[in-house]
Formats: sequence, C-alpha cells, structure tokens
Amino acid sequence: MTASVPSVHQTHLVLIPSYNPGPKVYDTVRSARAQWTPVWVVVDGSTDDSAAGLQAMAAQDEGLRVIVLPQNVGKGSAVLHGIDLAAAQGFTHVLTMDSDGQHPAHLIPQFMAASSAQPGTMVLGMPVFAADAPRIRVNGRKVSNVWANLETLWAGIGDSLFGFRVYPIAPLQRVMHGNRWMRRFDFDPEAVVRMCWLGVKPINLPATVKYFRPDEGGVSHFNYLRDNVLLTWMHSRLFFGFVLRLPLLLARRLGGK
Repeated sequence: MTASVPSVHQTHLVLIPSYNPGPKVYDTVRSARAQWTPVWVVVDGSTDDSAAGLQAMAAQDEGLRVIVLPQNVGKGSAVLHGIDLAAAQGFTHVLTMDSDGQHPAHLIPQFMAASSAQPGTMVLGMPVFAADAPRIRVNGRKVSNVWANLETLWAGIGDSLFGFRVYPIAPLQRVMHGNRWMRRFDFDPEAVVRMCWLGVKPINLPATVKYFRPDEGGVSHFNYLRDNVLLTWMHSRLFFGFVLRLPLLLARRLGGK
C-alpha cells in the first residue's frame, strides 16, 4: 500500500496576527479564506470588538479559526503563539499576513506553491508600491534592508520588513524560542536575518501592497520615533551577532551553501 502524501492545505496555513485592525480585518479574512483553507487569526488583545466579530465569522466557517489572547503581547508573540499551536497540529509551514488589508490575499496560492516546491526555504514578499504610498514608509525601509543584507552577507533578502511571507515553522520556532527578542514590531526583520543565519534560504516574489487612508478604513499602529528606535536597537544587536557568526557565514558563502 502506498502511503498518502499530505496535501499542501494539510501542511500550510495562513496566520493573521491582528491588533485593533478596524473594519478592514473582515475583508482581509474573507479574502484570505477565498484563497486558502485553513486560515487562523490571532487576536492580540484587541479592544475594538473585532474579536467578537471574527468569532462570529468563525462560527459559520469551519476553515476559519480565531484565537483570542487576553492582552496585547506584540506581533511577534502573537505569531509565536500561533505557530506553536500549528506545529502541535502537524502543520509545517505558515504564511503570515497583516490584518489591515494591505497585503495581497490573491497571491496566497502562488506563495504556498513556491513554498511547497522548495519547503526548506522561506518565501518572502517583495513589495510593489503604488504611486500614492507614503514616501516616508517606502524610503525608510531601505535602511533596514541594507542592514539586513549586511548582517546576512547578502544572502538574498529582498525586503526585510514586508510581512507577507511563508516560513517553515520548525526553524522559526527555533530562533524565536532561542531568544527573548523579536516579539513586537521587530519580528519581521529579525526573523529573516536569524533564519538566514540558520541556513534557511530566501525566495523573493513580487507582491503588491496597498496603504489605505483613514477615510478608507486604514489603521496604522506605526510610530515613527518608537518603532525606529526599536529597529535601531534590533540591528545593533543583530550586527553584534553577525560579527560572531562571520566565519560561519563566510564559509557558507564561499562554499556556495
């Protein structure tokens, strides 16, 4: 008898961390569900009543699971909570996306297929910005990208901050449980750097991104001063880690691995 091979829907799930996202979250979840099963939402201590609305959606949809955390613990912590539960249920990969409608749900199948074809890699979204995207956000991320590529000896990270990406769960758990950082806004860039340090290769795929104005229902929790201070501290400690790992990274690079 030939053993059955699990389908990609049995190994890959969509995980959406969500904190006070506004009404856009419902469109985001519906769009994700139209493309994939299962979809999990981790409500990160939201106080905007979105938890109740999402739970009502899940009650009518077996492919949607809503996990409610009692207090806000940060994006990275919400993702970690989700991947630990996912791993316990046999999932091997997770596609993360934001809850505010900025990420392209229609590309979920393409990203999942790329991950399924090369399961040892992480599939990173390479943002394609519309002309009306805030310049301060578009240009500001370039600094983080330069640092992330230096810290990995140019391992191929196209964009360090864009959170629409597919991770293999096991190495992501390893890097997150192995340190106390990357629990909030610093999750996305630190995760890709540390995954590269483990030898997980990135694949970059283009992905459109949409910034919604407040009158369009857009909600942003980005604080320019606070979050840039957090990113500066993050890259400072990552650079120190890079220096310690430099011989290994050089050997890997020169060996073509």
